[in-house]
Amino acid sequence: MELFWLASASLLAGFVDAIVGGGGLVLVPALFAALPTTHPATLFGINKSASVWGTAIATLQYSRRVRIAWPVMLPAAFAGLVGAFAGAWAVTVVSPTFLRKLLPVVLVGVLAYTLAKKKLGHEHAPRLSGRRETLAAAAIGLLLGFYDGFFGPGTGSFLVFLFVRGLGYDFLHASASAKLVNTATNIAALALFAMKGHVWWHYALALAVANVTGSLVGTRLALRHGAGFVRGVFLLVVTALICKTSYDAFLR
Repeated sequence: MELFWLASASLLAGFVDAIVGGGGLVLVPALFAALPTTHPATLFGINKSASVWGTAIATLQYSRRVRIAWPVMLPAAFAGLVGAFAGAWAVTVVSPTFLRKLLPVVLVGVLAYTLAKKKLGHEHAPRLSGRRETLAAAAIGLLLGFYDGFFGPGTGSFLVFLFVRGLGYDFLHASASAKLVNTATNIAALALFAMKGHVWWHYALALAVANVTGSLVGTRLALRHGAGFVRGVFLLVVTALICKTSYDAFLR
């Protein structure tokens, strides 16, 4: 029964993650609720062991229907990988506690900006080209990769927002590109958790299958309904993240 509950949560997490990121909002609390005596690092390791497959499959599915700028996004993914390793190392020497109260404020700013700019992300009109676009994407990958390794909540949604706002992508192209970078950051985190023995592989397989199933459904919906649909889900996920992170920071 416990595994069924977690697999259901992983399926929903894969669905949400494939559209706009934020799957950890679903699966991580489910893991803490189902396995309350387990070390948090192990729970995060289980989460990554499932989500890495969902994001990888979503990247593949998007790439078949959406033009991903590979010369731009592959360096961004590598930068994300490096950043995630650096962030994971940093969390061993510096506590991320200060981010708990800052994160809801940042998310409120993201939500307010997106609501105010009603046409934001509806049209795919890249603002940069060539080396400038590659460097900007790599900077975003490095920054959010570090954040993912150091703290983590909302990484996929932040990637989508910065690709829309910073690079001029529409929400569909931004989500497709974010999946590639997020896959790299998940690989880095999973590698570190696995090396330290914080992955329960007997849970990982079942949750990965469920996560991939949800990812396939979410990707198909995003591709079918386009940038406007992804924007709507983005607003819902960011709102949910604000509620969750505010509770963790100020009420817990």
